[in-house]
Amino acid sequence: MRLSAVAILAGTFTAAAAVCVVAATFSAGIVEDNAIDGVETEFTREGIEWAEVDANGLQVFVHGTAPDEAARFRAITAAGKVVDAARVIDETLVAEPEDIRAPDFAIEILRNGDAVSLIGLVPTGFDRAALIDTAGRIVGDAEGVSDLLETADFPEPEGWGDAIGVATRALEMLPRSKVSVEAGSVAVQAMAADAAEVRRVTARLEGAASEETELALDLNAPRPVISPFALRFVKEDGAARFDACAADTEAARESIIDAAQEAGAEGTPGCVIGLGVPSRDWGAAVSRSIAAVDALGGGSVTFSNADVSLIAAEGTAPELFDEVTGQLERDLPDAFILDAVLPEPPDPDSDEGPTEFTATRSPEGEVQLRGRLNSEMARITADSYARARFGSDAVSVGTRIDDDLPESWSARVLAGLEALSVLANGSVRVTPETIEVRGNTGNSDADAELATLLTDKLGESSYDIDVTYLERLDPTLGIPTPAECVDQIRAIVGARKITFEPGSATLDASAKDILDEIAELLKVCGEIPLEIQGHTDSQGREVMNQQLSQDRAQAVLDQLRQRRVLTASYRATGYGEEEPIADNDTEAGREANRRIEFRLIEEEPETDAAALETEGVEYPAPTGEEASEAAETAEDAETAEEGPGNEPD
Repeated sequence: MRLSAVAILAGTFTAAAAVCVVAATFSAGIVEDNAIDGVETEFTREGIEWAEVDANGLQVFVHGTAPDEAARFRAITAAGKVVDAARVIDETLVAEPEDIRAPDFAIEILRNGDAVSLIGLVPTGFDRAALIDTAGRIVGDAEGVSDLLETADFPEPEGWGDAIGVATRALEMLPRSKVSVEAGSVAVQAMAADAAEVRRVTARLEGAASEETELALDLNAPRPVISPFALRFVKEDGAARFDACAADTEAARESIIDAAQEAGAEGTPGCVIGLGVPSRDWGAAVSRSIAAVDALGGGSVTFSNADVSLIAAEGTAPELFDEVTGQLERDLPDAFILDAVLPEPPDPDSDEGPTEFTATRSPEGEVQLRGRLNSEMARITADSYARARFGSDAVSVGTRIDDDLPESWSARVLAGLEALSVLANGSVRVTPETIEVRGNTGNSDADAELATLLTDKLGESSYDIDVTYLERLDPTLGIPTPAECVDQIRAIVGARKITFEPGSATLDASAKDILDEIAELLKVCGEIPLEIQGHTDSQGREVMNQQLSQDRAQAVLDQLRQRRVLTASYRATGYGEEEPIADNDTEAGREANRRIEFRLIEEEPETDAAALETEGVEYPAPTGEEASEAAETAEDAETAEEGPGNEPD
């Protein structure tokens, strides 16, 4: 049969449609393949290995897991270089970071009187309110605290709490300060009232900081007014030193120290920068004078404002003395006046006894006056002055009258007594040629103060100062006495006990906190003569109890040593059941008798001769006529026999 025209037409269209579909499908596949190939080539060129590409028609799909957001962005950008960016479909993921690094937490604390600003970033778990309350309590007004802190949800870093504790201590002590806090470190910049406050604050902050906390202190005090503006340089037996040193500028101080080191001074001598200099040429004048002393081979030079006193060493050749002092007189700036002295050698044929006055001060405060005075009025004056300075009950007098003494003798004696009052213990020896000051002090600036005092009182007179600074005697550091330390240990223990496991010398875990507190106190107390005593009850054999008490006392000593306490002056002693403090017939009594006690080690009684010596300072005993007169003066005086080891039970 013959096909109709309609059927032929329909078949033609159907065939054409099929051809179009095939052609379109083939073309789309080519487009997709080209897009995939192009994007993959670009990924390879960019070094992007984690991303995969797929296409659906004109749309290009990028998928895979990017290591971070930056890598994901690079991949999408690279695909957009090959095809239209609008055709790129981002189906990538970003990997979760394994460990997000915590930010650097830090606080800047600024205090200006009654106003405090807190600036920085702190952990969310940090007790921010407590810090703000503490700052408000310190300045006395909570409204004076500006809280500009931000938080981040991370745990507190190690050392954060200790650093905050040191920072608040600094904030409390320094009304004008900047305290920078980071985990494990504290930096303090502040102005202090004077040098004594700088020492006190430094000692307390260093004591408050743990070994893990790094402490940086930049504390400054206003320049002191020095009057008279004094300096004293001494060179004897090849050794050079400053008894006092003052300068008006950093440059002057450097030139003075350089000259001293050139003359034989060791290390870096201290030199106070202050106000009151008599001339801007102070540094040059001092440096040239020190060089002159060095050229003479020894002697001393003393400055009191613009007055310069140079005393050559005994035995210096007159020709050398004239040459050096003449050159120095020409070199000194116009404002300075030189007085140079070449001492005459002593007369070897003289058979007179020593012409001297001696005052000694013991560690217990007892003061003895011995030697010669030029009149009865001078003796009464010296006695009254000493009792006013040291206390009426502390002074004993054994002096005699010598009418041949110089007219200035009484003034020299009073200056010596005033110098003795600067010392905690020591001696002053006055002779016609010099005044010698020896002893111990808790004032780190005692050398300079003594030199200024003697220069002011005696002018160009020669004097020799040899004093030792002992930190434990420094009242500005607040270091407790040995007896106070023991009392504070007992207060720390209080109702608590240092306990051990039954029948052993192994400390119980509960003793850790007590020993931590005791160790911190003992680090402040320094090397005190301390006995750690172990005691037991009466149960068991006596010899075993004694050994157990010894082992327990030693265990406490070992634990303090592990906490870096200096224990060289400590001893551990076991007393067993010898010293009960309660009835051993009851359980409560036996519990009380099982204990650790801390006591000072009592010093051995001193002999009469040894009683005149203390820490390297010898106090000469009176002889002959002086001894007889001293005995009459001190007939009714009471003698204190207690040493520093006697403490309350």
